[in-house]
Amino acid sequence: MEILGIGSRINHPEHGKGVVTNLDSKHYWVTFIENGLETIALNDDFEVIEAAENEVDTISLFDVESSLVRILKKYSDVSEIVPIGDKWKGGILELKPADSNLKSKAIKIEDFFHKITMVRDRLRVMEQKVNSSNLEPSEKVDLQQYNTAYFILCLLRHPYQN
Repeated sequence: MEILGIGSRINHPEHGKGVVTNLDSKHYWVTFIENGLETIALNDDFEVIEAAENEVDTISLFDVESSLVRILKKYSDVSEIVPIGDKWKGGILELKPADSNLKSKAIKIEDFFHKITMVRDRLRVMEQKVNSSNLEPSEKVDLQQYNTAYFILCLLRHPYQN
């Protein structure tokens, strides 16, 4: 299927005769004599009266941006920064052991979440390296399970250490 350029004239079975005034990767914007501006799919059923050369890139900036964001999220170890909720700012996380002979520990909530984020980001990098390795699929699953268990262990055993 050849993509029509802006200025192409068509005859659509439903809308009648019109001129292509814009296009993207999926649609033509056509100004029809009787129906005004309509969008129709590139593969819609219509007759080409006169084709103009397609000099327009049919990929929109939005399509490019969306693709780039998906790629960066998939292959980057950078994560979105989510601010801590106002009700937690300046708060303290108190860890009390079940054994009353042991001393409790208090840490700033911001420090706790910062450490969790650092561990999570490092484990994501490790997971990406495992996924891109030449290991057998079963070995990859084993390492990913180990990765998850390590993350949980870090949270349970050492959330307050530097």
